[in-house]
Amino acid sequence: MALRSSRTIDWKQGLLVAFLALVAVWLGTLVVSLAQKAEIAWKAAGETRAEYAALEKRKAALTTSLDALDTPRGQEAAIRKSFGVARPGEEVIIVVPPKNATETPPAKSLWQRILDWF
Repeated sequence: MALRSSRTIDWKQGLLVAFLALVAVWLGTLVVSLAQKAEIAWKAAGETRAEYAALEKRKAALTTSLDALDTPRGQEAAIRKSFGVARPGEEVIIVVPPKNATETPPAKSLWQRILDWF
């Protein structure tokens, strides 16, 4: 009988070790899954911070534009820029770049001079 009880204890210990190994594997997969979710959350938080900073910068630019539009001069500048209008009595000035008066034709090659001779 002593032999039988020893086998029973070994069998029970083996079953317990197998169960604990399964629990350890299960807990390991849970930890890996949680780590992946945490990484995704950190990336999303970083993207959200960058988007917030861009929105704050845009808000500052829009606030500056609104402040400029509150003045009569700013309103006039916006109308002139958007619609291309002028005040009565204003004229259009077109600036033309100067032409080079000393522009020389390119030198002819030997073959072009020979062909011109015929």
